[in-house]
Amino acid sequence: MKIVVLDGAILNPGDVSWAPLEALGQLEVYDATAPDELATRAQDADVLLTNKTCLHSEDIPSLASVRMVGVLATGYNVVDIDAFAAHGIPVCNVVAYGVDDVAQHAMALLLELCRRTSEHTRSVQAGDWGLSGQWCYWNHTPVCLEGLTMGIIGFGSIGRRVGELAHAFGLSVLAHCRTPKNPPSYSPFAFVSLEQLLTSSDVVALHCPLTPQTDRMINEKNLGRMRKGAILLNTARGQLVDEAAVAHALATGHLSGFGTDVLSVEPPMPDNPLLTAPNTLITPHMSWATVRARQNIINLTAENIRRWQDGHPINVVNPAPSSVEKQ
Repeated sequence: MKIVVLDGAILNPGDVSWAPLEALGQLEVYDATAPDELATRAQDADVLLTNKTCLHSEDIPSLASVRMVGVLATGYNVVDIDAFAAHGIPVCNVVAYGVDDVAQHAMALLLELCRRTSEHTRSVQAGDWGLSGQWCYWNHTPVCLEGLTMGIIGFGSIGRRVGELAHAFGLSVLAHCRTPKNPPSYSPFAFVSLEQLLTSSDVVALHCPLTPQTDRMINEKNLGRMRKGAILLNTARGQLVDEAAVAHALATGHLSGFGTDVLSVEPPMPDNPLLTAPNTLITPHMSWATVRARQNIINLTAENIRRWQDGHPINVVNPAPSSVEKQ
């Protein structure tokens, strides 16, 4: 079996192992693949693996040997899944590979917005502490999380882990999701409507998928429902927020802070209003990038391929006529 990785440079710059995939057959790894290179590189491939390289319906005729497509991520919008389903080619993604990693990143953004540790470190290094003549000083008053309320939109594996971490810091937790079930054991906790969550939360954290229903869900109207001085976090998808509306809410002080690991266009365009918005932290889509999480992606992708070989594919996002399983 021939397995081709179209864009492996970001996933594995050399600090994780391809061995789980190498054990399954002939493996070819390319750092990146341009559209005009796709047909040549996919020639004779049985399994095609992509992270962000797009696979469109018009590409399918040049992928005659491909029998399975694997997405080296959870989001699969880079692949025309319906077109591949029509040709009987399953597309399998990777789920729950970095739950703790993304949850910890969300909390890191929150803590930085509340404590401004990096900003104060730079201030000390610039000599401001010495010039103050005081045994302590601060440029921004620290915020204590205990007693505040976090509202989590999307309560899958990552949202649930963020709730556990928020509870450990002393926050009350509210959650809104499509199918409320299995409430956590800690308290205070409640499933609530979106409007109730927005009006009742000091911190709103986005952990839901991007769908037509959630596209720009954090817009001018819903921002207006949020408490004045609330903090917004996004480690899900950039398109969940109306970036201009969020930038305006930050400029007017309606939001006291915004921490995000994702933007609507990545890398950002120079005119993205969030780049100059006050009290904003932007990290470059890196919450998933720990060695542990990236090795998990490779390991779980190998398991996807093994299960497909055995005739019981899992994590199939475009179910073809045959039945499929989920892990």
